Amino acid sequence: MLTPDVHDTVERVVRDSYSRLVAFLAARSRDVAAAEDALADAFQAALQTWPRSGVPDKPEAWLLVTARRKLIDAALHNRVHDEAMPTLLAIADEAYDLASHCSEFPDERLKLLFVCAHPAIDVAARTPLMLQTVLGLDAARIASVFLVKPSAMGQRLTRVKAKIRDARIAFEVPEAKELPGRLDAVLEAIYATYGTGWADVAGADARRKGLATEAITLGRLLLQLLPAEPEVQGLLALMLYCEARRDARLNKDGDYVPLSEQDTERWRWPLLGEAHQLLLSAEQARRVGCFQLEAAIQSAHTRRAMSGHTDWEEIALLYEGLVRLAPTVGALVGRAAAVAEARGAATGWSMLETIPAESIATYQPYWALAAHLLRTLDREEEAQCAYSRAIGLCEDSAMREFLVRKASRA
Repeated sequence: MLTPDVHDTVERVVRDSYSRLVAFLAARSRDVAAAEDALADAFQAALQTWPRSGVPDKPEAWLLVTARRKLIDAALHNRVHDEAMPTLLAIADEAYDLASHCSEFPDERLKLLFVCAHPAIDVAARTPLMLQTVLGLDAARIASVFLVKPSAMGQRLTRVKAKIRDARIAFEVPEAKELPGRLDAVLEAIYATYGTGWADVAGADARRKGLATEAITLGRLLLQLLPAEPEVQGLLALMLYCEARRDARLNKDGDYVPLSEQDTERWRWPLLGEAHQLLLSAEQARRVGCFQLEAAIQSAHTRRAMSGHTDWEEIALLYEGLVRLAPTVGALVGRAAAVAEARGAATGWSMLETIPAESIATYQPYWALAAHLLRTLDREEEAQCAYSRAIGLCEDSAMREFLVRKASRA
């Protein structure tokens, strides 16, 4: 029988260390799929062994040693090329050394992120690959984000991993001249990871637990690598601005609280201060990018704590700049919301109506904003339809209950 202590330990290691273990093994074997398979076998071995022998002092190191053994066994079984075996044996030696002498193994996730953004990898597959290999999201979850079937996403990811192995793509941070071609994909993947964790307002989805923290950790690692890159600073600032408000998103009864109504005393001001300094540093480079603009929007919201009001005109102008750089559906909806607050619901609605229908069919924030604006314009029947769409598309229980309450206040 699996004891609670063993179950909790395995769950913690999966949550906290899975991506670092995969990255460590893949960086040395240069075979992402083999590293994932070996680690899955190691976790299975832990579930069978630890209830009898007890949880080891260094569970991550135990898993690493077991996984490297699985890698070697698989290589022997599959008769890998002779030149691959010395590398696998070196992994074994390094794994034993880490298990014996080190409290923590090297964090190779940045290398893996840049491998996933290699020019040889299909652009459409880069972010999904990063989400699975570096953050441990399953294919079904990734498929739901990218609006494709789980089976199709699984096949796409399998093909890409085979390409990394067969092309023997180097696991290393690229040289400076190669960085621009890969950096955007890495930034997008880290932010997508943060967004996946941030979207769980109620904190009820175990699959998303810790993802926001992991994304911030990756952002800090990237900043250490590229301390003067303004978009790296902008991304980390953006995540910290949002993270600083996490506790204020729910009231004492567990009800969702929108940003404009949050108690600013519950914001985490050290994080806001750090975000502000990062944004100021990014601005000095005079190379404006999307993440800097998004961080600036969040910064404008925080000034309500000092002034007592939100400067919606400033936010609308920042969104205008964002839309010019990247007219994503999120930016377009955000601009419409800001314009509605600054210049009236009718103006905001006219902007919302220009967004192509195929872009917003399953985009929940669009329908939530549409419902609000339509009610403000006294178009209650249409507002109720929009509320129904928004509620149906909402995955978070706290947000769903908030929208239900709003819809019932006709």
